[in-house]
Amino acid sequence: MTLRIAFVGCVESSRVALQSLLDIPTDTARLVGVLTRRASTFNADFVDLAPLARQAGLPLLVAEDAPEDAEQAAWLEQVGADLVFCVGWSKLLGPRTLGAAPRGIVGFHPAALPANRGRHPLVWALALGLEQTASSFFFMRAEADSGPVLSQQAIPILPTDDASTLYAKVVAALRVQIPAIVQGLARGTLQAIEQDHGLANHWRRRGMADGQIDWRMSAEAIHNLVRALARPYPGAHFIRGDQPVKVWRCETQAEGRMNLEPGKVLAVDGRQILVKCGSHAVRLLDHELAELPLAGDYL
Repeated sequence: MTLRIAFVGCVESSRVALQSLLDIPTDTARLVGVLTRRASTFNADFVDLAPLARQAGLPLLVAEDAPEDAEQAAWLEQVGADLVFCVGWSKLLGPRTLGAAPRGIVGFHPAALPANRGRHPLVWALALGLEQTASSFFFMRAEADSGPVLSQQAIPILPTDDASTLYAKVVAALRVQIPAIVQGLARGTLQAIEQDHGLANHWRRRGMADGQIDWRMSAEAIHNLVRALARPYPGAHFIRGDQPVKVWRCETQAEGRMNLEPGKVLAVDGRQILVKCGSHAVRLLDHELAELPLAGDYL
């Protein structure tokens, strides 16, 4: 059967997901509408999907913010969606919306569900130094990230990965997963697997303070924080005077002298700054410090 699919999203991964759905042969799936936002202050990777939807001739529901549950549900019923894909939407869907499509709503979470549900999964994975994450699709339920899993692809995290490279890995995975999910659901050959809720944990929302470098942290922890908040995210920072200074890239360096205080500048080479940490040191490679310190100064 041909599935009538509506799409919900507003970030870069949403754009890739929508294009993947548009590329599926129309005898398997037909896109019937796109729900998106006009702008987002929450999502650093916001993308306006309206041009792509209009180019494809799709009905649009474009909102300044997330529409109310009743409005979303009515729109999905109006466009006649059998199935909905929701990729890159930061607000939980309400009960009427969750029940508006007969075949369900497929959600996306870049983590190895049931582990690591919740907020900022790519940032937390990098900041905590995890060596693997996953790209997971599941049927959405009232509780975030808790529904039966349709597809999960493991994604290794290398020490050289940052937010940008890990984001690219996730996008590459979902580009492959989406057509397989649609084909499996259309043919009735794909079965969702219930999550083991006893294995679940929930990552909290991060704030500005979570991105602040404290030189008493280990060099490894600072390196992980910097790569976690690399572009397209807002960047890790330290406080110089009373102003935040962004750090976009750094590397660790062994430093065994325990009598040197954290935050001490050990060396300056061009714009590269070597700083003592709680253990070892980090070399700041890409930063926004306007006035460079001297060796022996403190950050």
